Amino acid sequence: MPRILSIDYGQKRTGIAVTDEMQIIASGLTTIPSATAIDFLKDYFSKEKVETVLIGEPKQMNGLPSESASIIKGFVTHFTNHFPDMKVIRVDERFTSKMAFQSMIDSGLKKKQRQNKALIDEISATIMLQDYLSQKRF
Repeated sequence: MPRILSIDYGQKRTGIAVTDEMQIIASGLTTIPSATAIDFLKDYFSKEKVETVLIGEPKQMNGLPSESASIIKGFVTHFTNHFPDMKVIRVDERFTSKMAFQSMIDSGLKKKQRQNKALIDEISATIMLQDYLSQKRF
């Protein structure tokens, strides 16, 4: 069964998470510089079968797009130009960074480790993907 990949795209960094082949467990894959995202994904897709890509959709509390929405919309356009046959699903990414930070605290990471923004992005992508998997099952 092909994997599902999740992207938490940002101006500087992009967190990436992926499911196992059975699409049961979401795991953080990596955090990369955003400028290298398409090249990274080309390489990854050449090695792994992926059927769906989730891309975070930043929203404000009132449901309207956040300030970074236009940057991510540009990435989505760029992504679909490079991977026209890939199924893309936009998912609400509100609170994922806060949830990622809280999970770092809950897992006992030291303050210095919790300041690692790359890890927060990777965990955020994992949370988006796990939420999607949970909703998909019901």
